[in-house]
Amino acid sequence: MVLTGIRAVRKAALAVIGAGLLAASLAACGAPAGASGSVNSSNELTLYNGQHEQTTQALVSGFEKQTGIKVTIRSDDEDVLVQQIEQEGARSPADVIYTENSPALERLQESHLLAPVQTGTLGAVPSRDSSPSGDWVGVSGRVSVLVYNTAKLSPGQLPTSVMQLASPQWKGKLGLAPQETDFQPIITSIARAHGTAAALAWLKAVKANAGSDVYPDNETLTSKVNAGQVEIAIINHYYWYRLRAQVGAAGMHSALHYFAPGDPGYVVNVSGAGVLASSTHKAAAQKFLAFLVSAAGQRIIAQSDSFEYPLRPGVAAHPGLTPLAQLRPDTSDSLANLGDGSGALSLLQQAQLG
Repeated sequence: MVLTGIRAVRKAALAVIGAGLLAASLAACGAPAGASGSVNSSNELTLYNGQHEQTTQALVSGFEKQTGIKVTIRSDDEDVLVQQIEQEGARSPADVIYTENSPALERLQESHLLAPVQTGTLGAVPSRDSSPSGDWVGVSGRVSVLVYNTAKLSPGQLPTSVMQLASPQWKGKLGLAPQETDFQPIITSIARAHGTAAALAWLKAVKANAGSDVYPDNETLTSKVNAGQVEIAIINHYYWYRLRAQVGAAGMHSALHYFAPGDPGYVVNVSGAGVLASSTHKAAAQKFLAFLVSAAGQRIIAQSDSFEYPLRPGVAAHPGLTPLAQLRPDTSDSLANLGDGSGALSLLQQAQLG
């Protein structure tokens, strides 16, 4: 996937930082970088992190305080980390991978690169939110929504289906962030509901409607809508809440809108984590996964500026969010149906958006 602009700079910086952290961690153990098999301490972990860094840092800090186990974090986009793990194979220094979306974990599972998650950990969250095969556990949830500029559009003008975004009426008004892995489950959902030919036609139409308003990430896209440079876009809900936390309610000139119940654009996807089959610290890695779905870990998610939905029953989400139980997504879009994202990537490439 070709990466440009801000996204490419961010990736390069994170790669350098992550490599430095990893090298420092391994050097402290007297091992060369990449020689993961020689690191035997049971009191440390290497985490490949595709989640938002502030969320992960809060969780890691809580875990380290509770267990005394040191976690070295290497952050990058989840697709980059998956490719890295595939290239590293059995020599990967990673013990755990934590992703924003389920397709990345499904891809690793299909390649037999993940170890089974302990039964007690899987049982902490609803079974629908984790791997059907038990190789990764769901940690938090997010929902795809529309964000629109309130000075330019009224609620009555908004589409009720994601398919309507392909209409010519949105030409010059729509923004896209197609390189975001968050976008892939929506494409997969559309293809499942209407077929791959219809999904490809939809992608080509929204690309034409967006024109030059194609951005590297959902943070930028949400800011563009809020500033009025774009009128409408499809994002995951928490990007809007995070922007509001940054600029304050007075600085918000946008709002969220849900698609009609059951629409293929109305997708709830999960962020999850798995233990690498090649990990030499599996006991500590399993403890980390257990912490992520524990009451303590889930409260960190609920109380932080993550604005994602904790999945553990009994842990309430941030009070500003629409309760998870009130959402009406397309219930036929199980995690298994969302798959590994390969179909969505192929469609993006055919539409010249990938």
